[in-house]
Amino acid sequence: MLRLSKWGFLVLTTLQFMLGMLGNGFIGWVNGSSWFKSKRISLSDFIITSLAVSRIVLLWILLIDGVLLLFSSKLRDEGIVMQIIDVFWTFTNHLSIWLATCLNVFYCLKVASFSHPMFLWLKWRVSRVVIWMLLSTLLLSCCSAISLIREFKMYSVLGGIDETGNMTELFRKKEKEYKLIHVLGTLWNLPPLVVSLTSYFMLILSLGRHMQQMHQNRASSRDPSTEAHRRAIRVILSFLFLFLLYYLSFSVLTSSYFLPATKMVSMIGEVIAMLYPVGHSYVLILGNSKLKQMFVAMLRCEPGCLKPGSKGSVYR
Repeated sequence: MLRLSKWGFLVLTTLQFMLGMLGNGFIGWVNGSSWFKSKRISLSDFIITSLAVSRIVLLWILLIDGVLLLFSSKLRDEGIVMQIIDVFWTFTNHLSIWLATCLNVFYCLKVASFSHPMFLWLKWRVSRVVIWMLLSTLLLSCCSAISLIREFKMYSVLGGIDETGNMTELFRKKEKEYKLIHVLGTLWNLPPLVVSLTSYFMLILSLGRHMQQMHQNRASSRDPSTEAHRRAIRVILSFLFLFLLYYLSFSVLTSSYFLPATKMVSMIGEVIAMLYPVGHSYVLILGNSKLKQMFVAMLRCEPGCLKPGSKGSVYR
């Protein structure tokens, strides 16, 4: 049974990794090519591209962690390998989550319509607000990684002078403290969740008011503003669903330190965790007209038809 579960875990992890690399790599290729050709990029495309790149790194980290969990759990849980994985995962995890949150805020400020002075002030300065959020995101991610490195240095010092029984007990105590901090670290994911939920409900309220006005004016319910509201709501709702799954898996993974059958729990958590960076990339593709058009063209065309100058090229 355990052998079968290991093979199932390996197949699912590899399949999700390939799908994630395809989706996020496609986003990076399309927006990167457009940026290179025109020498300019919109703020939304920049956020989506940065998000795709961070998730490519995150998927590689999850894959390496999953392979080590399967074939060398001792190496995974001890020494420099664990430290490297934890530091890179912490940085890319925070960066990816906050980049998606910045995108949700951008959609909300661009699409939603309210007469409140505070909202109007933010809406008129949407580019500046989002840019400051991006800079804060990068700073927060760096700080979280640096704080983790400092924790590791303290543990390595303790391990280096670990020759007496008392020091061994101290080292074990510090290790338990680190694991507890890891569990409590899940709370850092609550602020982006709250911000995204706020953006979602503001879009719902804005759409409701807009539909009421359209009904009073007896206008069509498929005007551009309504479609923009619905598209933004679908993207944010999909993000919230996948993020909640990711948050659940993250909680399972961090709590596995204190649970029996740790390896099986970790494997289940890893599989669920990969759904978020994989699934949300395809939500972004289908929610963006340029990416969707390119993706459909790539699926329908023969090999080589997407090269510049070819008959099926979308660049023409």
